[in-house]
Amino acid sequence: MSSMLIHGGTIIDPASGIQARGDILVKDGRIESIELGQSLERAADQIIDAEGCLVTPGLIDPHVHLREPSEGQQHRETIAVGSAAALAGGFTTVCSMPNTLPPPDSAERVGALLERGRLAGNARVFPVACGTIGRAGESPTDVASLIQAGACGISDDGDGIADDDVMDAVLEQVARADTCFMQHCQDPSMTPDAAMNAGTLAVKLGLGGWPREAETSMIERDVRLNERHGAKYHAQHLSCAESVDAIANARQAGQPVTAEASPHHLLLTEEACRDYDSVFKVNPPLRTSADIEAIKSGIARGTITILATDQAPHPPQAKQTDFASAAFGMVSIECALPLYRKALIDDGVIDWSRLIAMMTIEPAALVGLEHLGRLTRGGVADLTIIDPDLEWTISAEDFLTTGRNCPFEGWTVTGRAITTIVGGEARWSLQGDSRLTLATGH
Repeated sequence: MSSMLIHGGTIIDPASGIQARGDILVKDGRIESIELGQSLERAADQIIDAEGCLVTPGLIDPHVHLREPSEGQQHRETIAVGSAAALAGGFTTVCSMPNTLPPPDSAERVGALLERGRLAGNARVFPVACGTIGRAGESPTDVASLIQAGACGISDDGDGIADDDVMDAVLEQVARADTCFMQHCQDPSMTPDAAMNAGTLAVKLGLGGWPREAETSMIERDVRLNERHGAKYHAQHLSCAESVDAIANARQAGQPVTAEASPHHLLLTEEACRDYDSVFKVNPPLRTSADIEAIKSGIARGTITILATDQAPHPPQAKQTDFASAAFGMVSIECALPLYRKALIDDGVIDWSRLIAMMTIEPAALVGLEHLGRLTRGGVADLTIIDPDLEWTISAEDFLTTGRNCPFEGWTVTGRAITTIVGGEARWSLQGDSRLTLATGH
């Protein structure tokens, strides 16, 4: 039997409402006991001194791109590399998006992805399977078989399902299978050759403009279709104020609708594109400071309940070209936690407990992983230990992901995951942190 004692940290478990100093004893991959206010006098094979740190359920990112399989593509990222990068960001679980070649549109392909994630032995990997065959947007997949094979949700991420009849059929299946549909909200008819937010700056730069209606109109269409199905519907990476309003209206009408925000849409505006630096090219695009405030307000009001990175690594050549031709996407999974802290806690939008909830129990509920994202006696010992006061400088060269397309390069941030524990095993610890000890105890 293996055991681990996490001593002296401030335990934050939004599921139970715990926020107090205490100890956690782990045995054989499960939480054996949680003692608040006093130390557990127990022997353990490993002892982690978490004094001054936050001890939380393992963080969950429901929107990452692991790029495997990538037949005929230049991607160097793999499930093993991407899930290791997730650990370095404090994430014990990630949900991989289906825009791969070939895409996971069959039970066999879903099973293969699960096996690759298991063999990697890093963060837990749960695939999100396709809503349409080949992600072509034309014919619905067999949603029930994909979920039975182990998919945690359904999406054609990278593309929205534009055809009304196809989307209606997918939502019907999603409702029957009691799973979720995660929509990439983009009407392609409104975004041909679009590269950045539509507006005066795009005109000045001579770049194709991406109207906010392309996002909001798809959400509004989907919500109308979903009125007769009641499927769990999730809008990915909201970027504009009108979309926040659309989600709020749907929730007020009683629909099971959720939405997520990403670090870049909380901290960056279209002004970052002024110098044609393609690291700032992302889908949906960076918008305005007013949109950022609307997203933060949506988080404060509980309209937006989930935080997700949309981690999208690219090889250098995909970004080292002119802005219009460059690939969309950014990486931030290894620095997302302090970025969320900067945007939301330091700005007084929410507190640490709510932030952790938006990174644990909320995404767990979305993708049907309710046994994760919480700290319970007898429960799975997935935990993240966070130093909330650690100041550090983001350097993409130090990332484990192969992607170097990080728009936050050189930013000085505060707060960092310093140990990530999956199934009772410390699978990642920050090197050189003298305040954390991982030692043998008897």
